[in-house]
Amino acid sequence: MAGKRVLVVDIDPQANATSGLGINPETVDLSMYDVFMSEFEGFPDIDIQDIVVNSPSGIDIAPSTLDLVGVEPFLYNVEYRSVILREILAPHKNEYDFILIDTPPSMGQFVINGLIAADHTIVTFDRGVFALNGLATLRTIFNDIEELVGEKISPDMAILTRWDSISGKKKKPGIFSFLSGLKSAEMRTDAHADAVTLKLFETEVRKYFRFVYTIPFSRAIYESQQAGLPISHFAPDNDAAKIYREIAGVIMEWG
Repeated sequence: MAGKRVLVVDIDPQANATSGLGINPETVDLSMYDVFMSEFEGFPDIDIQDIVVNSPSGIDIAPSTLDLVGVEPFLYNVEYRSVILREILAPHKNEYDFILIDTPPSMGQFVINGLIAADHTIVTFDRGVFALNGLATLRTIFNDIEELVGEKISPDMAILTRWDSISGKKKKPGIFSFLSGLKSAEMRTDAHADAVTLKLFETEVRKYFRFVYTIPFSRAIYESQQAGLPISHFAPDNDAAKIYREIAGVIMEWG
């Protein structure tokens, strides 16, 4: 929307970035699977521009498919496996103002490739992963990559999604309110404990990342994903969209 040329590279076999931008992974002829596999003897030579699709929002997407799962075993057979994505993207860096890489949520060769290829790192957290040892594990992973590969990872930004206070939820009327009242004391205790844990985690995150943003829960986020559009296009006046617009402003300064 700012007139920038943007490419999203989806290297998550779940292909959520692909479908979230309105591209059905089951309908694409070529994907990041083909780009990665072209690195190995016996497979067709496929450049990333051969697979790029322009999404309804105007963002280019290098799509993923479930086939990408089959790439990782091949990666372990080559010494330069951790820098393959960086080499793939290098000839095309001047074609875009920004290239965003979406990695899987679990550690593996795709995450390492994404981290090493990127100039900046953005980590998203949600309420399901706010345990303090989760952040410690992440820091260990970053340090291990630096030690093993010699590449320093810059933890630039953390985005805490669905970061609402449990105690702030509205009460439901009628019978639901009555049933909830039966355990009100227990629920208040649990809500307070969760709120304290969330606050502790947020404090630790702010010590480690340069920028930290909290995104409130919004059904419009899920609706925009189903519509295949970014929240900026689907519901630009939404509270979550306003924060994402601020995040985009910070990222544009990195360019």
